[in-house]
Amino acid sequence: MTYLEIVNKVLVRLRENQVGSITENSYSTLIADLVNVVKREIENSWNWSALRTTLSATTVDGLFNYVLVGFGTTSRVLHVYNDTDDTEMYLRSSNWFDRQMRMVDTPQKSGPQYYNFNGVSEYGDAQMDVYPVPNGAYDIRINIVKQQDDLTDPTERVLINPNLLVEGVVSRAIMERGEDGGSFDHEGRYLNMLADLIAIEAGHRPDEVTWYPN
Repeated sequence: MTYLEIVNKVLVRLRENQVGSITENSYSTLIADLVNVVKREIENSWNWSALRTTLSATTVDGLFNYVLVGFGTTSRVLHVYNDTDDTEMYLRSSNWFDRQMRMVDTPQKSGPQYYNFNGVSEYGDAQMDVYPVPNGAYDIRINIVKQQDDLTDPTERVLINPNLLVEGVVSRAIMERGEDGGSFDHEGRYLNMLADLIAIEAGHRPDEVTWYPN
């Protein structure tokens, strides 16, 4: 469903006239803004399959800090793998990295086994430290959940479930109008739909919602 189609579906639900442009009038502009607000809210609520992607990097001998191009600062990491050594890499704290890098005369050099986030690049992407310090080229694969950028083009298609998005925007718009009598019903419908879709996706990936003792 496109950005404009979502705006018009919301307008119909609110008994307003449909528009040919998301900025056709002040109210359609408000609804268009709420679409992005609610979209981000939904994206933050679960590691949706539609938002999953993979980044990759190849290490350089002696370099331990890498920019995750395309990561931004709001993506969530699912898994990090050293594909060259066929091993999963594990998160370690900044203090742990400091001890490894600064409290020994010569940091260990080999295939990376651990990672930590350390700063943001000038282009707004997170930076990742790896350890041991690479002693050559290793292919690193980072599975992430990346939020879709705010919708701007009326023909752009939303990645998350569009019907859930419409329900959430309708609920938010009714609250903006101050219609308290109906806002609770709409909010409850939206939250129930959100919970149902999370439960469906959780059923596809039971390993991500089951805790195992170490």
